[in-house]
Amino acid sequence: MEYRRFGDTLVIRMDKGEEIVEQLTAVAAREHIALAEVSALGAVGSFTAGVFYPGEKEYHANDFTGDFEIVSLTGTVTEMDGKPYLHLHMSAGDREGRVCGGHLNRAVVSATCEMVVRILDGHVGRAFSPEIGLNLLAF
Repeated sequence: MEYRRFGDTLVIRMDKGEEIVEQLTAVAAREHIALAEVSALGAVGSFTAGVFYPGEKEYHANDFTGDFEIVSLTGTVTEMDGKPYLHLHMSAGDREGRVCGGHLNRAVVSATCEMVVRILDGHVGRAFSPEIGLNLLAF
């Protein structure tokens, strides 16, 4: 992975074999990012994306393996307990053009991932909501 900072924006290139969530978490910690928006595209060979079931208050994960183009990867970086907290969603298309996705748990780059992280001035934390079952934005 390589990246450059241009003012309040990071432009990141992740390489084949790197795991997207892990790499972004490392950059967020290194750059002391407390609040940011994320967007990316690229190609992955495997990924895990979940769907939250509010009635059960839990995620159900789906694993995908094959050749996929990232159609959209979007999300936020906030903080929880003094550490970066990523909330990312990804949709990816297969060779037939079918798209699947959800809440991103992991994704391994198969060719490249081009990511833009726009750092916002401020701080937003996370707090667990027992009613919802998720770590919600805490202002």
